[in-house]
Amino acid sequence: MASTLSDQLEEVRCLTEACLYSTGSVLEVRAGITAMANIPLPPSVKYRYIAAETMIFENGTIGSLQRLSTALNILEKYGCNLTSSSRPKYWRAVKHNNPVFRATVDAIQGGRAVLCLYGYSNQQPDGLSFPDEVVEPDIEKVAAVTLEVMSLRMELDMLIKVWTNGSYSEIFQRFLKSVVLLSLCVCVFFTSETCIQLSLFLFPFADNCTICAIFPVAAHCNSCVQWLCTECDRLYHSSAERANHHRTVVTSSKISSLLSWHCTHCTRVNSNQDILCETCERPRLASSGSAKDEFPQPFTITVSKLMQMISSSPILLQWMCQFCTYINYTPALVCEMCDLPRPEPTKMRDPDLTRQKLMREEGLKLIQLIRDGEKKGVSPEEVYTGMRVSGVGNILPCDWLKAELPHLLDRICATATSSRATRGGGVTLSRAEAKLAWLSAGGDTERAAKQALRDRHSKVKELCSLGFTDEVRCQEVLRQSEGEVRGALSLLQRPLMEPFHQRMWSDQPEPPIDINHPDKQRVCRRLLAVYDLPSWGRCELALSLLQERTAPYSLDDVVQAVRESHDRDFIRRVLAKECPICLSDFPHSKMQSLTSCQCSVCCGCFQQHFTIAVRDKHIRDMVCPVCWEPDINDPEHLNSYFSTLDIQLRECLEPEVYDLFHKKLTEQALIKDPKFLWCSHCSYGFIYDGDQLKVTCFQCRNSFCAQCKKPWESQHGGLSCERYQSWKRENDPEYQRQGLAGYLRDNGITCPNCRFQYALSKGGCMHFSCSQCRYQFCSGCNNPFHTTCAVIHCSVTGLHAHHPRDCLFYLRDWEPGRLQALLQNKGVEFNTDTPPGTQAGLCGVIEQKDESGQQTDSACGAQTQPGHAGLCEKHYREYLVSLINGHSIDPAPLFNANELVLACRRYQVDDARGELEDDVTYYTRILEKLIDEVPLGDKVPRKK
Repeated sequence: MASTLSDQLEEVRCLTEACLYSTGSVLEVRAGITAMANIPLPPSVKYRYIAAETMIFENGTIGSLQRLSTALNILEKYGCNLTSSSRPKYWRAVKHNNPVFRATVDAIQGGRAVLCLYGYSNQQPDGLSFPDEVVEPDIEKVAAVTLEVMSLRMELDMLIKVWTNGSYSEIFQRFLKSVVLLSLCVCVFFTSETCIQLSLFLFPFADNCTICAIFPVAAHCNSCVQWLCTECDRLYHSSAERANHHRTVVTSSKISSLLSWHCTHCTRVNSNQDILCETCERPRLASSGSAKDEFPQPFTITVSKLMQMISSSPILLQWMCQFCTYINYTPALVCEMCDLPRPEPTKMRDPDLTRQKLMREEGLKLIQLIRDGEKKGVSPEEVYTGMRVSGVGNILPCDWLKAELPHLLDRICATATSSRATRGGGVTLSRAEAKLAWLSAGGDTERAAKQALRDRHSKVKELCSLGFTDEVRCQEVLRQSEGEVRGALSLLQRPLMEPFHQRMWSDQPEPPIDINHPDKQRVCRRLLAVYDLPSWGRCELALSLLQERTAPYSLDDVVQAVRESHDRDFIRRVLAKECPICLSDFPHSKMQSLTSCQCSVCCGCFQQHFTIAVRDKHIRDMVCPVCWEPDINDPEHLNSYFSTLDIQLRECLEPEVYDLFHKKLTEQALIKDPKFLWCSHCSYGFIYDGDQLKVTCFQCRNSFCAQCKKPWESQHGGLSCERYQSWKRENDPEYQRQGLAGYLRDNGITCPNCRFQYALSKGGCMHFSCSQCRYQFCSGCNNPFHTTCAVIHCSVTGLHAHHPRDCLFYLRDWEPGRLQALLQNKGVEFNTDTPPGTQAGLCGVIEQKDESGQQTDSACGAQTQPGHAGLCEKHYREYLVSLINGHSIDPAPLFNANELVLACRRYQVDDARGELEDDVTYYTRILEKLIDEVPLGDKVPRKK
């Protein structure tokens, strides 16, 4: 059996330990500990780590065991903290100066030994700690020790509960049968004689040990008359007073012959475990006869005798001295501290029992009467007062209240009226007031009448304090409302609310609020009702702002500002914001602002600015009139900005102006369509879905080529644009007369954003702004000009563009001979002779000029140079660069050393030079690297 219990204990222990250090549920851990505590095994088998026997012996008294239980509870928390996945911050140390530690763990014997088992083995000046080389606690060992601490605490709590509750018969028997600490507790708390008798009562079976009732009998003590197993015999006879007892070794055959008794009445042989005879059901000691046995019969004890034995135990004889409050643990007649006599226990006197019984009966009777009254609609106060007034009779309180209470209340009202009439004025009370006064006076009519008069007087004073000074009217409405102040106040206010009710139900408009009305409360009430202000204080603040002479605020503006804030200075700033355009003061609600900036302008200036911008300017000019933000060259900003602006303009612009704005916005979106075309005759744009080259404008009805955008001629039919241009150069006299000026005009500037063409040269400033879409770009490479650069490591902060190395921006500084050499290296022909019929000496190329702030298109007019085909040097260079770009020729092979190094640094090409690298090798290498890593411009116009 022991091996089976040990296996069961080991199985429960393993499951509970795994549940403890794997953060299982509390219910599972508690169930495992309860199962361990209920397995009946000796302490040496059940507890592997902690010295349970030693801790019980060293903390032997009942008070010490209670302290031991509390200390085990604290030690359990230490162990749970170590096994928890989220350990406390300072888990490595336990401080001695902790008051909880000093009062619990340090106050018992063996507490620090448990901490050492946890791992707190390093002694510090102020406490215990883990060794420095230990990084993490041994979770499995800590869980095993914590489990034993929990099990020992549960067994101690069960034992202490038995002593404190006084349940010695059934609870104590079940506890001592299931807890292995029985052997220890019996030895500690009882004398030898008491222990013998108690064990025989609790365990009457003789086949097992009389103390633990688990293991078989191994010895019999003749001195204490007990059947003991080996472990209980060792523990029980380890005491000094029982060390000399003579024990006899008992075998199993000898025990079986002694485990029976003869009934003296019917002579039936019964088992030693039976108390009554199986045949005649008489007690074992019912007669004086006794069996002639070799050994005496086990001692039989009754429950009353057991209670007497337990109550006489020294551990239960502790008492407190009423003089010095010292707790004595011995049954002495005088206190061990002050030597004063112990008081005799007082016995319950019979009169007190009689009084308690009478009070109980009266209370039950009153409760029944109250329940009957509640069923009939009578309050408990009325039942109690009616029972007192009606006296002890056959009539029930509810019946008395129904029959006699109305007459009694009328008498109270009459008494109050006559008492008041002696002082020159009658007061008519209602029955409800008289009833409340009668209940508060406990049924005394005289006191009730006086109390009713006092209550009525205080209510009249309360109504007068609210502004109703007519005392007679107050008395009347209180009578009508049965003494309720709320009802009386409603009756008094009803005539005052009559004008408001009539005005509310009439069809007349609401009169305006007169801020100069002498009754300020009236004005504040109207503000509170009409404008729904948050509080009465906000109403007073709004009224004070409206009454200021130096601030012409409107009522709606003030109410809106006061609703948002209670700060007077902030409200004044909100109500007086200056418009940066007209410099007038307006409230915040009359100001308009855009989402792209923090500027605010008045509604009038906002409307006027955008009306002019829509009618007379481009769509990209519709920005803030103060800071001119945002930069709508960015497509992402453009879409989000106009989506918000559309909502604002819908409310402030005239309908026809708003329609024009939508038309321009639609055109701006259509420009991005690849099928959108600009008319080369009238600058009208439209969507063209056809596949023929000849396109007819819907506006001017003129035709042009959909591909080269040149005016349509009959010779273009059936020819590609390149063959048509060749035919025109060879056969058109006017085109031949214009020479390269016509070539530059035909290969003019095309906007990369809206594809609108300009018959202008690229000479002069390379920064070009499209008149159709306001897109800013370089006329040589079509790269955009911007202030917010997206190129990495760019340090330029102003308006700029990033040009490729074959852009006119760089090649216009080359001499014409150098450009001609570049074309000759690639076998490209170029013109040098002046065409016949052109004006000698002056360049006729059309270009855009800035004159007095206006951009005009006019002839260049500069002096021509010999060998430049009748063009000035600037436009001849432009002509040569157009040929270079048209044939995608890379100018890098003609770079000198400085230009090559500068280009590498401009385009972030590594130009580091090797230690043994000569000039030729170095420049050849970085030239090849520049050509390989940095391509030519992808937006540069080519093939023209």
